[in-house]
Amino acid sequence: NLKDALDLYHSMTVQVPIETRQGVHNVPISSIIMVEAQGKKVIVHTTARDYESIHTMQYWLDQLPVNRFFQTHRSFIINYEHITNFDHMLVHLSNGQFTAYLTKRKYSAFKGAYLLYLESTR
Repeated sequence: NLKDALDLYHSMTVQVPIETRQGVHNVPISSIIMVEAQGKKVIVHTTARDYESIHTMQYWLDQLPVNRFFQTHRSFIINYEHITNFDHMLVHLSNGQFTAYLTKRKYSAFKGAYLLYLESTR
């Protein structure tokens, strides 16, 4: 419907600031592939490059739109737009360039949310 189309267009043009120790980088939300916790570091993987964010995973969960992103595991927040395929344990993104864990207890919720996302982008 029109609202979904407008939401999708808006999310493609919306910029999100990624704060790093080197400064602030504005990137389109649609270019974020996933956010990954690596120990104490939080890495924001984008189509252009990776950024080491000064923020926590919780910050990113609060910032990113729930109709576009899903936390599949405590260490991963993924962008539906970049999913190539998934199974009960892993989500593959950007033609296999990136892989995120998918916990058993989140599988059903993830599958439902992803199918809803696919419906909304038709």
